[in-house]
Amino acid sequence: MTMFQPVILGGDLGAYALARELNDAYGVQPILVTAYNPSAIRDSKIITRHAFDKANEEEPLVEELLRLGAELKAANPRRKLLLLANTDWRIHVLASHRDELEQYYVVPIPPLEVIDQVSDKQTFERLATAQGMPVPKSFYEDFSAAGSAGWVPQPTPADLHFPIVAKPADSSQYENLIFEGRQKVYRIDTDAQLQQLWATLAKAGFRGTFVAQELIEGDDTGMYSVTAYVDTTGTVSLLCSAHVLLEEHHPATLGNPCAMITEPIDEILEPAKRFLESMPYRGFANFDVKRDPHTGRFYFLEVNPRIGRNSFYVYGAGVNPMEVLVSDVIEGHPMAARVARGEVLYSIIPNPLLLRYVTDPELKAQVKRLQKAGRISPQRNPKDGGFKRWLHLTESELNQYRKFAQYYPKPTSTGF
Repeated sequence: MTMFQPVILGGDLGAYALARELNDAYGVQPILVTAYNPSAIRDSKIITRHAFDKANEEEPLVEELLRLGAELKAANPRRKLLLLANTDWRIHVLASHRDELEQYYVVPIPPLEVIDQVSDKQTFERLATAQGMPVPKSFYEDFSAAGSAGWVPQPTPADLHFPIVAKPADSSQYENLIFEGRQKVYRIDTDAQLQQLWATLAKAGFRGTFVAQELIEGDDTGMYSVTAYVDTTGTVSLLCSAHVLLEEHHPATLGNPCAMITEPIDEILEPAKRFLESMPYRGFANFDVKRDPHTGRFYFLEVNPRIGRNSFYVYGAGVNPMEVLVSDVIEGHPMAARVARGEVLYSIIPNPLLLRYVTDPELKAQVKRLQKAGRISPQRNPKDGGFKRWLHLTESELNQYRKFAQYYPKPTSTGF
């Protein structure tokens, strides 16, 4: 086993999940570079927090990573440094500065041009269609000239049917934009609402592209997730899928799954594998998929060039994704391809709250059975106990009651 030191950007639940997966597998204590000290990592015994108040600004962050890399290498020249991130903006920063960072770190992410292709929903739609992957009907509004006098958005296509979902075509361009009424995803019921959103975005200074996508009917339980890893030989060596039970409904985190059941679904795993192996992809990918309740057809909504916040569901299904990664990029031995096939309930919310939102009797019975077996979440970590950590976890889970009461008080047939 080669000695290595993980360095992870950020301190949210997704970053902590990576830290726990690494700590469980190798006993290492990852360094987390963060501007803040959020509850997901506060008082944790399995991480070392590297506080840096400009960790959310590109140039200062890169300079600090280079300084930290030089310091760590000087202290132990033989030890490899593994640099990880789990948000779109941070992945884009790492890819943009790969040449500098690779002086010190192993940076296991796709090439920048591939990230740009798959992160842009318009390009993703074209690539997915070429691979025979169904995607919802969409149109794209370009805001690059929205600061010019006389700019007006293009007319809404007559064949685009409301309701629609509007979201940034490349979320890394939207992640750090702040304005009143900001949401991660918008449900739009009329063209007047869409025009109002375009005006708000232009005024807020957004200069990327937004996608307006026909809404596939069904509530949160129509959503599915696929996590994949492409090794250094270009082979998809890890696949795992999960059926979403409930998503977050707070505007800042809308659409993030907070409860899922892992199950292998070949109908979405095979197209995801085919898509990734059709390009020079490397590293982790996470697909969002929705099943049409009327036809049973699966539609691929997007792919993120990272493992995803909820990577711990892969661990729960039987494969620690960090072992697959480390064996490949640190030890130089890509693992044999596998599908994580275990059935487990991944949930970061209290059991009674989840049951309130699962209305299908058959699905509810499955959830109850798995709750009795014991739900999993990265923060429920026996190696990271202690009274303070227990308080943070309890506070975080109880806070979910308040958030759902405010933003999604009862289940609806659309999830909005």
